[in-house]
Amino acid sequence: MLLFLLLAAAVTGSPASAEEAVTGAARALLAKYPSVAPKLQKNLFGAPIYLESFENKGTAEVDMYGVFGHTFHQVKDTLAVPANWCDITSLHINIKACTAKKTGSTWLVTLYSGRKYYQPPGDAYPLKLTFRVVAQQPDYLNVTLQGDQGPLRTKDHRIRLEAVPLDGGKSFVHFSYSYRTGTIATMAIKSYFATVARDKVGFSTVAGPNGNRVLVTGVRGAVERNAVRYYLALECFLDALKTPEKERFERRIGEWYDLTARYPRQLKELEKNEYLANKRREQQNQLTLQGEAALLPGGGKPDEDT
Repeated sequence: MLLFLLLAAAVTGSPASAEEAVTGAARALLAKYPSVAPKLQKNLFGAPIYLESFENKGTAEVDMYGVFGHTFHQVKDTLAVPANWCDITSLHINIKACTAKKTGSTWLVTLYSGRKYYQPPGDAYPLKLTFRVVAQQPDYLNVTLQGDQGPLRTKDHRIRLEAVPLDGGKSFVHFSYSYRTGTIATMAIKSYFATVARDKVGFSTVAGPNGNRVLVTGVRGAVERNAVRYYLALECFLDALKTPEKERFERRIGEWYDLTARYPRQLKELEKNEYLANKRREQQNQLTLQGEAALLPGGGKPDEDT
């Protein structure tokens, strides 16, 4: 029996080793802060945000680091709630609605991804993401959203957020976003960026044809734009918590548009009045969908933990 227990611990890992892994991850994120602090103070965003990205063998990934002017307690308690991620992600111009549903012990967050213009969720692509709280400790938060299949035959969609407390009632966050493109998706996306979206750029710079630095384009640029849109949505959601509940939605959509408008070259797609009108219609669709999801077996309440 003793031998069996030792072997089981070696295979599955003990609670102590799991705690050590969480502690190590928290220390690693906190250790990252001094190296990026100068970049948080001076960058192209004009805000405490630093962005890194890469594209390799069909995988494009963006890592964003920043400081939220919110206590870690608030960040931890808010972003560990799957339903809140629906109100966060739906600020993105391409997300037409979102639902959060619990089946057994698993939360499924479904993003209805579509065009920049208004679309009913039935015309959008349902990107299904499994939501998981990897760690929720007094000094560390780690949540992930993962999906195998995405629009345009993209694969392995991954969203991850880590956070640790800083002095002064602030939080240091690491937000990452990535997906993989297969052969067919790569061909379709390359055609898109060579024609309709040939003028779209990201935030990083790369060496140009004449040796000068130019803004990144293509898939890497697209992933950067999406990551920034989601990151700013996180900020808007947290900021709106200071507002009376009935006014939070209007504050979120207004602030999100204003923040993205600071980067018109990368992020401007619609005029503000059209974006706001679309989001109000999409919000009603989202409430309807969430209500329907709640009626299904294991659905949970649509406003649970919001």
